[in-house]
Amino acid sequence: MHTNWRVFPIALMAAALLAPCALAAADDDVHRERREQLVESLTRSGFFGLGRQAIEDETVLDAMRAVERHRFVQLAHVPRAYEDTPLPIGHGQTISQPYIVAFMTELLQVEEDDVVLEIGAGSGYQAAVLAEIVDHVYTIEIIEPLGRQCAERMEELDYGNVTVSVGDGYYGWEEHAPFDAIIVTAAASHIPPPLVEQLKPGGRMVIPVGPPFGGQNLMVVEKDEEGTVTQRSVMPVRFVPLTRGEANGDGDGA
Repeated sequence: MHTNWRVFPIALMAAALLAPCALAAADDDVHRERREQLVESLTRSGFFGLGRQAIEDETVLDAMRAVERHRFVQLAHVPRAYEDTPLPIGHGQTISQPYIVAFMTELLQVEEDDVVLEIGAGSGYQAAVLAEIVDHVYTIEIIEPLGRQCAERMEELDYGNVTVSVGDGYYGWEEHAPFDAIIVTAAASHIPPPLVEQLKPGGRMVIPVGPPFGGQNLMVVEKDEEGTVTQRSVMPVRFVPLTRGEANGDGDGA
């Protein structure tokens, strides 16, 4: 009896230590399965609403598969992390709908050696998806708490090829220009000239343009090798507005 009394609590302690690991592994499996279901849904046209284009770029789909979206949402919204819907991240901002993230990434047509500028870091989700594909992502967030959280999250998740700054994204990041591609995750009233200036010849920018919360269009802006700029509208969208000025108000988010 004396020997059994000693063995029993040790066994209980071992089980107690192993249980969180087992639960974490099971949780990871659930998230992985849901993520795979989400990615599969992105390949179907018209899945949500008429006219929705299927995502066909396997590199983009692999990036969506790799990024753990549940790590970019607030704890209360983790159960909904792999729904194809935007979710609040605080400060009046949202993490973008996965389809929109994938679609905008596909429109950029980026390659592994590219350097990309993102305006509107938000939670960091869009930057993480891009970081799975390109050489480096520079991302700017105007809301300081979000920018700080984003930087901490990137370090925690080991995205060493993402650099986060707090500031007014309208002016871009001239220090690291020109960029192979620029993505804007908040709606601007017009296409910011500084961003066009910082776009490399042969590069492209994807940006929602229009008034706050209505009448916006997703635009693709291209600069050819001679520096000629063209633009085209791709689809109607709805984004939070691009905030200007000091880094203390409601702004952009991805």
